[in-house]
Amino acid sequence: MSTIDMEEELKKAQVLVEALPYIQKFSRKIIVVKYGGSAMVDEELKRKVIQDVVLLKLVGFKPIIVHGGGKEISKWVEKSGMTPEFKNGLRVTDEPTMEIAEMVLNRVNKSLVSLIEELGVKACGISGKDGGMLKVEKKYSKGEDIGYVGEVKDVDTTLIHSLLKDDFIPVICPIGYDNDFHSYNINADDAACAIARAMNAEKLAFLTDIEGVYKDPNDPSTLISELQISEAKEFIEKGYIGGGMLPKLNNCIDAIENGVSRVHILDGRIPHCLLLEIFTNKGIGTAILKDGDEMYSNK
Repeated sequence: MSTIDMEEELKKAQVLVEALPYIQKFSRKIIVVKYGGSAMVDEELKRKVIQDVVLLKLVGFKPIIVHGGGKEISKWVEKSGMTPEFKNGLRVTDEPTMEIAEMVLNRVNKSLVSLIEELGVKACGISGKDGGMLKVEKKYSKGEDIGYVGEVKDVDTTLIHSLLKDDFIPVICPIGYDNDFHSYNINADDAACAIARAMNAEKLAFLTDIEGVYKDPNDPSTLISELQISEAKEFIEKGYIGGGMLPKLNNCIDAIENGVSRVHILDGRIPHCLLLEIFTNKGIGTAILKDGDEMYSNK
């Protein structure tokens, strides 16, 4: 073996050694992965995300995937001759759009299950309607009616616990029922946050189309590697955080305040972003943590 080859092999060994304390720390712990954005559209990225989730499973994590399907839903709405409509970042969902959303989300759900099963791990695709998992109330956007969009009011974790106990990776699409058993579309970030809280997850990871949280969105050098929730609230109050990151960061704060140990915002466009964030000392995204927690020694 040449010197160069030996150096490459030693680098691989070093990566495994660096990952060891994290594997020990998080063995048998629950991680909820909210999967969305460009990583769902690019087939190669999709495969790499699923490889990450399967590896997490095989080294002892208990992963749960909650996925969206926004871009795919919009595509099929347009194919049906309708125009996608949004109010304050939320999809206006009339009855025909709700039917399309449920169809598309179930299609995406089963495609993710297939990718996991191809890698030799058991997965089960379900929606929030199964087992009465996600109970919702009608959601309004700044007082405006936006149709069949639901806000999660209760999570029944019985089915999720059963799947984890039987060694399945649950793959969940964000559709729920109201008290009258009408179907509602749920923002996938909201659904992932509610499920992570209800499952007392160790970690909640959001795969997004940006690198993480910036102090100045126009300056890439201001990416924040770790952010305690008091700092996150201060950033929001001072107006540093805007656009689509604002509700995401509020979800992160809510999750931490309700028992989730750590929340990660990651760029899903980076191959193997989950592994890089969880199993390396530095990480690559933004970790939101409780006040007083240390990041790199206690990831």
